Amino acid sequence: MSQRELIVLGTASQVPTKQRNHNGYLLRWGAEGILFDPGEGTQRQMIHAGVSVTDLTRIAITHFHGDHCLGLAGVVQRINLDQVPHPIDSYYPASGEQYFERLCDASVYYRTIELRRHPIAEPGPLEAHGAPFHLSAVRLSHPVEAFGYRITEPDGHRIRPERLEALGLHGPAVGRLQRDGRVDWHGRTVTLDEVSTRRPGQSFAFVMDTRLCPGVHELAAGVDMLVIEATFLDADAHLAEEHGHLTAGQAARVAAEAGVHTLVLTHFSQRYRSLDEHFAEAAKVFNGNIVIAADLARIPLPPRR
Repeated sequence: MSQRELIVLGTASQVPTKQRNHNGYLLRWGAEGILFDPGEGTQRQMIHAGVSVTDLTRIAITHFHGDHCLGLAGVVQRINLDQVPHPIDSYYPASGEQYFERLCDASVYYRTIELRRHPIAEPGPLEAHGAPFHLSAVRLSHPVEAFGYRITEPDGHRIRPERLEALGLHGPAVGRLQRDGRVDWHGRTVTLDEVSTRRPGQSFAFVMDTRLCPGVHELAAGVDMLVIEATFLDADAHLAEEHGHLTAGQAARVAAEAGVHTLVLTHFSQRYRSLDEHFAEAAKVFNGNIVIAADLARIPLPPRR
């Protein structure tokens, strides 16, 4: 896998509909495949999307309401059935350890893979073996403990060929310069900063079931892609507050204030047959790229800024 894209496996909240499966989102980030919130039916949706469990390297669960985790049992058993050749890191609220264990042991199967557990007791950086990015968890506001996730790629460098040419730098020395940050060349030390410009790393945030709270803004700040729940419309804001959710308007205002590039709205209540009003409500306050998530859609991360 070389592309960076979000594959939407399901967009329903609480109750699936004929058009919307329960939650499920696969973020492809180079060789990484992070499965977020595998709701019921995720394994089958992966087949429809042309995604193999071998593509998975991590599983991240925001909280243990059924529409965000009941598909874990099938996915875990499929991972073992297909004998995925690498360990898979799993992140989830520590307070839901018993539910994680029950889902992983829902029925008899033969274990063949290592599922490395990372229960989250407090917000902050998470261990991410060998990942080309930093992964962190931020606490959200929902009737049960919930965390959102943020992926941040370290800044890199973009080599400027004209600067290399001006110094006469070429061949294996260029590779050493990129690896070590400096290289000795014809009696002088050349640094990477001299022959390159800064290339900002990309970022991604995943915000599910929550009311407005500081954590939502922290996760969204400046990200290239924000995947965020929009369970209700503003007209039903009282229901959103009561049940611990966001409206499309609230999600869009967060994106606008945070300087988000691409806003992906999802997790829609079954009360809405059409999502046109969700788009219209978001467009009133956010003038960036708005995507109304649809099952099996593939959404590329925006180009580097």
